[in-house]
Parts: sequence; structure tokens; C-alpha cells
Amino acid sequence: MSRWPDLSRRKFLTVAAALMGAGGLARSAEEKPARRRVLRLAHLTDVHLQPEKQAAEGFAKCLAHVQSQPDKPDLILFGGDNIMDSFDQTKDRTRIQWELWHRVLKSDCSLPYLSCIGNHDVWGWGKKSGASPEEPGYGKAWAVEELRLPKRYFAVEKAGWKFIILDSTHVGDSRHGYLGKLDDEQFDWLAAELKATPKDKPILILSHIPILAACVFLDGNNEKTGDWVVPGSWMHIDTRKLTALFHQSGNVKVCLSGHTHMVDEVNYLGTTYYCDGAVSGAWWGGKYHQFGEGYALIDLYDDGTTSREFVTYGWEAKKS
Repeated sequence: MSRWPDLSRRKFLTVAAALMGAGGLARSAEEKPARRRVLRLAHLTDVHLQPEKQAAEGFAKCLAHVQSQPDKPDLILFGGDNIMDSFDQTKDRTRIQWELWHRVLKSDCSLPYLSCIGNHDVWGWGKKSGASPEEPGYGKAWAVEELRLPKRYFAVEKAGWKFIILDSTHVGDSRHGYLGKLDDEQFDWLAAELKATPKDKPILILSHIPILAACVFLDGNNEKTGDWVVPGSWMHIDTRKLTALFHQSGNVKVCLSGHTHMVDEVNYLGTTYYCDGAVSGAWWGGKYHQFGEGYALIDLYDDGTTSREFVTYGWEAKKS
């Protein structure tokens, strides 16, 4: 007895056509071109370069590790806090750190790079610096010059993506020396930049302080206070405003940050937020929480998607 139903010629042809159509759809799905990587980035944040603790040797080792990758990055993004500290340091101490920064880059970095400004790259805001606002280089001006930035925030295009580099460190209140946020001028510029960008062009945003992160909730004394406490110096206090802007834009695909010395990934309203640890780990003193010295490799694709891998480079903290 046949297991096939008794089909008339017309029904048979109809069923056959449907099956052929389904097969065609399956073949179309199989033949859909795979996403194509257009750029590989190395995100090196929180180097905290200083003459002590063999930090220059560690930074050089990290750069060598990046450049010896079998699949070598096309570009380095430095995520701020490039030097140990100028916020609360004298002019002489700040100059020593920036000179060391340039020496290591000149001898050990052959890749092109971009950078944003971190809170520790700002000179003179701390009382111990002895600096006054009238001095040349005060605030972010020195860092803009040393990092060779066109200005403290800017945008460039690479490989079909738009990169927006933000300045996320601003003068704080009575409780904070600084706050993570955008000033009004910068926010208005950002909104105009997003509006002027074609909707089919993916956007990457680089900031030092996280716009949105999960790890910041694990970096305090919440058990003691009985509340989840995230200071405004740990994560942007204008997160709600910025995430709404990104959602409205629709093509802000990824935001990179450092600052926390911890690693996480948050996906929110169509944007991926990568927090990428620290080259210096715990300021060249070993691991910070569970995260050792490292950097991120980030791949950008033509369809606006990304992938990220956090890489340790084998540094062992020195005791002195």
C-alpha cells in the first residue's frame, strides 16, 4: 500500500512547485554572503605609564604582543589614562610621564593609533598639582597636545565606519573631583554628528569613562551600605540621555570604554557596550579584582556587527 496520498495531477504540480520554491528559499539563505570584516582594532586602555614599577617595560611588552598577533590589528585605540596621573601632579612630574609615553611609542609602536582623554590625563585639577587655570596646558590642553588630537572630541571615518571620540571627564561637585558626562557643547555636537551620519553607516564611540557598564556595580562597598552605589565618577551620569540619543539614531553599534580596569559587555537598545580592562591591571600591581593586565581585540564588520576578545599578554607585576 502506498504511503503517499492520492494526488491529482494539478495538486501534484502545486505541491511540487511549493517544494521547489522552499528549496529555492533555502538555497538563497545558504548563498547569502557572510559578513566581511573591514577592520581589526586593538583597544589599549588605562596604561597608567610611569617611571616606577617597570611600567614602561610592561607597556612595551603589551605593544609587542599586539603587533605579534598572527592576525595583526590595523589600528590601536588608546582609551585614556595613558599616563599614571597628571590630575594631582606638578608640571615637572607630568612632563616626565608624557616624555616616557613618547619614548615607548617611538621605540615600540609601529601601528597607527587614536586616543581619547582619561581623567588622569587632565593636568592641574587636583589641589596637589599647584597649577592655576592661567597656566599653559592647564586642564585638557596638555593632553590634547601630547596625544596629537585635533581637539578634545572629534570624529573620523575608517573602513566604512564612523569613529566618534568623546571627552567624558568634567569638573565635579563637592563630592567628586570629576564626573563622567558630556558638557552641553559636546552633547549638541554629538547629536548633530549622529543626525548627519547616513543611517547605513555604523558608528563606534570611544570614551574613557563607561557610558553604560555592569562591572561598576561590583567595584564598591555595596554589602556595607546595603545599596548598589555607583558614583558619578565611575560611569556617565548622563547615561539615560545618551542611550536615548543612540536609540533614536539607530546606527550607534558599539561603545568602547576603560576606566574601571574590569571587563564586561552590555547590550542595550541595539548598542553593545564593551568595557575593556586595563593594560596596567591594578596600576601595575597585579590583577584588579579578577582581571589581569590585558587589552581587547575588536573586529568590525561591514554589516555593523562586532566581536571582542580580551587578551592578557603575560605580564607579571613587579614588587618595586
